[in-house]
Amino acid sequence: MKRENLHQPFEISFSELDESLLKEHEHTFFELVYILSGTGIQWINNNMFPYHDGHLFMITPGDTHSFEIHTTTKFVDIKFNDIYIHSSVFGAENIQRLEFILQHANHQPGCILRNKVDKLLVKPMIEAIIREYINRNLYSKEIITQIINTIIIVVARNIAMFLPEQVDECSEDKSLDILQYIQANIYKTGKIRAKDISQHFGISENYLGRYIKKHTNETMQQYILNYKLKLVENRLLHSQMRICEIVEELGFTDDSHLNKFFKKYRGSSPSNFRKNNLK
Repeated sequence: MKRENLHQPFEISFSELDESLLKEHEHTFFELVYILSGTGIQWINNNMFPYHDGHLFMITPGDTHSFEIHTTTKFVDIKFNDIYIHSSVFGAENIQRLEFILQHANHQPGCILRNKVDKLLVKPMIEAIIREYINRNLYSKEIITQIINTIIIVVARNIAMFLPEQVDECSEDKSLDILQYIQANIYKTGKIRAKDISQHFGISENYLGRYIKKHTNETMQQYILNYKLKLVENRLLHSQMRICEIVEELGFTDDSHLNKFFKKYRGSSPSNFRKNNLK
C-alpha cells in the first residue's frame, strides 16, 4: 500500500476527477478533503461514506482512504502535520487541547461538519482560499494561513461535540495520554482492561481508577461505555454502515450483543434508534 508523507507544515491542492481512485493509500499527516462539486463514495478504513458538494472529510495519520467517483468531482485538499499544529499560530495554551481533539477524528464517520451553521461557515472560507490562491495578491499566503487555522478550529469544535461529555481536554499530560490510549484501543477489548492499562503506564489499578475519575468525573468503565455508545450513535446517524459492520468494527460478539448493549442504555434497538432519529 502506498504511504504518503508531507514534507512541509501544510499544503493546499485542487483537483478534478472523473475516474475512481480505488487504490487505497495511507497518510502520515492530517488531510481535510472538501467537496466543491460532484458525487461518489469516500472509503476510509474500509468504511464507505457517500459524498456530495459541501461535505468535508477528515483523514488522520494512519488512515487509509480512496474515492469511488460517480459524477465528476472537484476537491480541495488541505494537508497539515503535527509540526503545523505545534507551531505558534495556535498559541501554546491551545496546542495540547487541539491535538487531543484532532487525534480522535478517526472515530467520527462521514462528513466532519455536524451542524448547518458550520457548513455555512466553512463554504465561504473555502471559496476565499481558492480566490486568494488564484489571484496571488499581496499577503495572500498569510490570509490563506489564517483561514486554514480557522477551518481547523471549526473542525476541532465539531469533533469535540461528540467526545464523551465529561472529558476535560485541558487536563494534564498524563490524563490525556491515558484517555488517548483508551480511545486508540477502543476496538481492542483486551487492551482496555484496568490491568492492561495500569501495566502500560506503570501505575496501580487503584491509582488509575482515581485518576480517571478525577479528570472525567466518571469511573473508567463508565468512560469506556459512554465512549462506545457515542461511537455507535455516530455510525448509526452519520454513516450507512450496516449493523453487522458496526458489530465487527467495535468488537461486539454479534448483532444480539450490540442490540442488548444499546437497548440497555438508550432504550431502543440500534435499528429503531437510526430510524427514529433520521426522520
